[in-house]
Amino acid sequence: MNAEEFFFTSESVTEGHPDKVCDQISDAVLDGIMEDDPLGKVACECAVTTGLVIVMGEITTTTYVDISKIARKTINDIGYTRAKYGFDGDTCGVIVTLDEQSPDIRGGVEEALEIRGSASEDEIAKQGAGDQGMMFGYACNETPELMPLPISLAHALTRRLAQVRREGLVKALRPDGKSQVTVRYVDGKPVDLHTILVSSQHSPKVTQEELAGAIEEHVIKPVIPKKYMHKNTRILVNPSGRFVEGGPKADSGLTGRKIIVDTYGGYARHGGGAFSGKDPSKVDRSATYAARWIAKNIVKAGIADKCELQLSYAIGVAEPISIAVETFGTNKINDTKLLEIIRSNFDMRPGAIIRDLELRNPVYKQTASYGHFGRPDLDLSWERTDKADQLKRDAGI
Repeated sequence: MNAEEFFFTSESVTEGHPDKVCDQISDAVLDGIMEDDPLGKVACECAVTTGLVIVMGEITTTTYVDISKIARKTINDIGYTRAKYGFDGDTCGVIVTLDEQSPDIRGGVEEALEIRGSASEDEIAKQGAGDQGMMFGYACNETPELMPLPISLAHALTRRLAQVRREGLVKALRPDGKSQVTVRYVDGKPVDLHTILVSSQHSPKVTQEELAGAIEEHVIKPVIPKKYMHKNTRILVNPSGRFVEGGPKADSGLTGRKIIVDTYGGYARHGGGAFSGKDPSKVDRSATYAARWIAKNIVKAGIADKCELQLSYAIGVAEPISIAVETFGTNKINDTKLLEIIRSNFDMRPGAIIRDLELRNPVYKQTASYGHFGRPDLDLSWERTDKADQLKRDAGI
């Protein structure tokens, strides 16, 4: 029988990418509110273009945060501190236009359909989902962090690219940048790398040859495992030949426009909802985190090599409308039994997710770049495998 071969590509972007600038501002605003008002309702969007930031959305809170100050600090922390970089946090314009959360939405979130009109004091039961929609979580055993290899390596490259810039190891680098990794699979297993692509904004004084050599030496070699490299692995650095103008000057940015970068690099399905700027009452964020938590514990328990979980919700209803699990033929028990085990070990109502994953804390800005999942550099509650031993016992394996 011939081996089945296919190629899969995922991308990542640095914190200086215009869309990621917006994600970070949105989550910085959210964190600022969560610090003093953990029950605040936040839906904060951001847009950037040449010399301008617009912060908009719906926020209901008992605290005050200086949103303009937060936006400027975020931009400066990224590294956009001089006009010649195409953006400057101190001199750009900042427009803030916010309204309160709709009372119709707030009513459904604060009093779930299941108990509406009753005298229940159960805070978990009270909270309904903040919107309708479907959310996916995924895990696989391709990497130690239980993520698909293409997105894991793509994020490693962009994190390293930012580190090299910040530490001054390659002085010509500027904040905007991207990576892309193409992995060759044989019989469903990653074997080697077909192509590595890194693009970085840079000083006009550096030559293409100098930049390519420096990025290969200081960015690619330190993070790409040698076992995946071979003589025909293609390495591309700034294939357009020039990337001097970057960030919001070269391309406008929007919150929530990098949802595939934020999750699994396209390797798993996506429900379409973005994360940044949303408080955890929004199941786009909290339920997607819960689905990752569940899938990761299933793979860690050895019940399946790959697991994708879908949850769906109706606005104002606490219990999920549906739960579906897919293990791609790698399961050690049948999926019907697995669903029973999931239901008995995980409470997927929004209030319970917020409680169990401790989501009322200001932990969000750190997730706004380099992915929300598979982050060994961060202690994220939804990345813990605290349920794996119990799931293994329940599965009888």
